[in-house]
Amino acid sequence: MPSASDSLIEDIEDMVSSGDPTPHERQSARKNIMPRSRKRKELPSNEELQAESLIPGTQKVWMKTWGCSHNSSDGEYMAGQLAASGYKMTDDPTEADVWLLNSCTVKNPAEDHFRNSIKKAQDQQKKVVVAGCVPQAQPRMDYLKGLSIIGVQQIDRVVEVVDEAVKGHSVRLLGQKKDGGRKLGGARLDLPKIRKNPLIEIISINTGCLNACTYCKTKHARGDLASYPIEELVERARQSFQEGVCEIWLTSEDTGAYGRDIGTDLPTLLWKLVEEIPDGAMLRLGMTNPPYILEHLQEMAKVLNHPRVYAFLHVPVQSASDSVLMDMKREYCIDDFKRVVDFLKERVPGVTIATDIICGFPGETEEDFQETVELVKHYQFPSLFINQFYPRPGTPAAKMDQVPAHVKKQRTKELSQVFHSYSPYGHKVGERQHVLVTEESFDTQYYVAHNKFYEQVLVPKRAEFKGKMIEVDVYEAGKHFMKGKPVEDSTPFTPSISAPLLKGEVSGLKQVNAQITMRVVNRLGSTSLNVMGNWVMMKPATDNDLSETSSS
Repeated sequence: MPSASDSLIEDIEDMVSSGDPTPHERQSARKNIMPRSRKRKELPSNEELQAESLIPGTQKVWMKTWGCSHNSSDGEYMAGQLAASGYKMTDDPTEADVWLLNSCTVKNPAEDHFRNSIKKAQDQQKKVVVAGCVPQAQPRMDYLKGLSIIGVQQIDRVVEVVDEAVKGHSVRLLGQKKDGGRKLGGARLDLPKIRKNPLIEIISINTGCLNACTYCKTKHARGDLASYPIEELVERARQSFQEGVCEIWLTSEDTGAYGRDIGTDLPTLLWKLVEEIPDGAMLRLGMTNPPYILEHLQEMAKVLNHPRVYAFLHVPVQSASDSVLMDMKREYCIDDFKRVVDFLKERVPGVTIATDIICGFPGETEEDFQETVELVKHYQFPSLFINQFYPRPGTPAAKMDQVPAHVKKQRTKELSQVFHSYSPYGHKVGERQHVLVTEESFDTQYYVAHNKFYEQVLVPKRAEFKGKMIEVDVYEAGKHFMKGKPVEDSTPFTPSISAPLLKGEVSGLKQVNAQITMRVVNRLGSTSLNVMGNWVMMKPATDNDLSETSSS
């Protein structure tokens, strides 16, 4: 843990008060000060000289990200900025000087892993910087004391925070991005980033949501809805395709609510994005809650039928019991969910509907649970995320009467058995499909491709297939995948309009070269960082970057 002598850096507006003397008053006071002779200090040792001359930006950083694709996108942006500023990103935590831990607050296990990683880093004498939803929602947790924190809307200042952490200072940037009092979607979309997969661009279209679900901790971190303007999102997509990307994922806490705060809507955005997608490239839409997609069903069906958009939608139901949904404050009934699914299945033949279910929510009776079981049996969702309920601290659901642990466990097991009782892809054996190859399988034996319905198809691991649209004959089906044999007389199609970046290469460097140069100059001969005793006054790039600071 950092020692008591470590300094806590506050943003400049929090450090200078109206009661402080003005520069003119300071200058006048100096005239009345009599200088006194000082004893000559002994020269510092070589070790002290090396410590004082430590230049941030030369260290190795290891980053670990938990959680959703929105968190993954934030992690890619932070890695890109650090690499563009001189830090070396490493996959080996043991060789890293700094651990950047990007957390998720959805479930207890994810936070437990995050907390254990902090302790492990401290035991190994690593510098620690934390980010993501956990410290944003609860920055005063005991295990976060003394640690530097990057708020979810402050990821554009990750270099500043890591710079100071390297020097032994503790920095906390937790404020929101605002424009004229209106909350913004977050950091700029044109920041440098390192894509985990150079073929896939993850774009956050908005942050926060309009709901107040009683079990959700993410709301405490991401807050209310704030959408990015359409033109900024289109420009980000355009830049991504110019860097060889062939697949775009749109993400947020609720994509269906996009634009309600800025006078637009999701279908309008999607049609603008479709205009930018090259032939053979694909767009995947992220999670949407039922209430905000209901009014757009007609247009959404048209978009999902577009050849460059995956016919895939993730619509979390959480429970098929109206009484449970009411306790969750989900703002829809089960008939609303069924209307969404039935409409899309009718208008978008073959569409994949993925959903989430929570087992053992407080107050859930056996009858409530069986309604959920019947829903799964009826729709036979090919992609189903089953979660045993975990009460998250500070949420209303944590104060409700809890279902016994053994009952929650049994219900989770029973629903999992129902899910594994059917085969969603067996009827597709023998089909000929076009699939887009984007990644490697976990066992490294295959390449992973997806068909029009975002169903996973494993294909032979041949270098010429990576990033290509190929034609395959499906010869085998498992629970979560199909296997495809390439059609012999077909030619792989290249959707990318330019060569993809290399793995680990920084995206968007052309736009930030000037910023990087200035940052290096500031490090070496800084006018923006002035160390005064135990305080460090940090001057952000612009007044718009100023944010609130919170200390433990």
